Amino acid sequence: MMMIFPIIYIFAFVLALSDVVNGKKDGFLIFLIFGLSIYTTVLSITFMLGFKSMIVYLQSFKEIFIVLILGMSIWNLKTKIKLHSIDYLIIAFFGYTLLYAILPIGEKGLLDRIMAFRSLSFFVLVYACGRLYKPKEIYISKYFHYILLLSIAAALVMLTEIAADRHLQTITGYADYNFYLFNFEPSGNYGLTWTFESEGGYKRFASFFANPLEFASATIIAISVLAALYTTNKYKLKLDTFGYISLAATLTCIVFAFSRSAFISYFILLYAYSLLTKREFITNTIHAGAAVVIIYVIYLLTKEQDQNDGIQMVIINTLNFSNPSSVGHLVEWIQGALAIAANPLGLGLGSSGRIGGTLGENIGGENQFIIVGVQAGIVALILYLVIYIAFIKQGIKWFYRLEGKEKKICLAILLIKVGFIVPSLTSEIESSSYISYVTWFLSGLFVSLISTKVAIPASIEIKKAKDD
Repeated sequence: MMMIFPIIYIFAFVLALSDVVNGKKDGFLIFLIFGLSIYTTVLSITFMLGFKSMIVYLQSFKEIFIVLILGMSIWNLKTKIKLHSIDYLIIAFFGYTLLYAILPIGEKGLLDRIMAFRSLSFFVLVYACGRLYKPKEIYISKYFHYILLLSIAAALVMLTEIAADRHLQTITGYADYNFYLFNFEPSGNYGLTWTFESEGGYKRFASFFANPLEFASATIIAISVLAALYTTNKYKLKLDTFGYISLAATLTCIVFAFSRSAFISYFILLYAYSLLTKREFITNTIHAGAAVVIIYVIYLLTKEQDQNDGIQMVIINTLNFSNPSSVGHLVEWIQGALAIAANPLGLGLGSSGRIGGTLGENIGGENQFIIVGVQAGIVALILYLVIYIAFIKQGIKWFYRLEGKEKKICLAILLIKVGFIVPSLTSEIESSSYISYVTWFLSGLFVSLISTKVAIPASIEIKKAKDD
């Protein structure tokens, strides 16, 4: 039964590769969506079945695609690329962090620095792939439907986990694979990692994703894509049957992934969407819901604490930072901030993040932004933050100017960036291949389409927004 995942992974790779070789470059997205979403599950099953030697080849599939797509795009380039300000920022970030990989900065050896550089800055190459695409080369609605189909499949797998009251990862060799590849000892009450459970005894499920945090972040992508796909040019949300099923799937996934940061982001994203599209009903509903939640929290804080009330303990201990997860985040943030303050140029690549954790020396590894700053210093951190803010700013700027599928791409990437703000504060979000590759490919595609547009005078834009 478990062999179905490696089969899907290999089939997605072969199918996507066939499309790319035959000139259909958008086939690359098939592998990004259906291959990388089950990436860790496939590798852990491969390890469990005794095919350790195959892992390195399965891992290389995604890099093979990136090199192939970049090579083909550059080879077929017929016109000079008009660089956007975001392009310059990303090139600067890549070049700056590359220096940290080449030069003997920090205590790590060259190989460890290169591995850390790959984890930190490989997204630039993925971005470049999307950047060299032309929007007209991609039937974006089809792939947005694929992302929603993936979320439905993930919800179905998760429901089987809930029915059996057992994590899928307990039968895929997840713990042994993590120890073999990353030197992470099994932890928690379920023999996996602490991220698969929450205070109060609640299990956190990951479906076929690497962990509940990646699962929750993938759901943020799905709801962003759903909103973009079904929003008309007149800013009306028109869902069909598939859309309603997808919406129910995303809500189910976000609840049982039980990620507080992603759960908050889910509603921040909906709120941002309601403001962008001027949907007063959604805005007022969220306001009313927020008021109810605040009243409920106040009630929990004032009533006598019941140690048997798991939800009450989770909420209270989260707010006062007394539960292990919140304390862990806080400690990591403080350590990371102090490290950056003491070493403005950074401690060197591999001193933080997943690579740092593998090497047993992880400082500030609970925050994507701090991870960048600890390793490559304040300059790299500022560049990363400016890039992030620039995407949100450009998304807002172009949302009311674009039409059709260009508007869909714009809205999707804008909502994803807004939705990932909170998760980026509590995890190394770039360490997930699926999350990073899909997000940055769409980011490159977005910049590709706006870099060819002629800016509309502000007065005309304001008048157009009022007319709409």
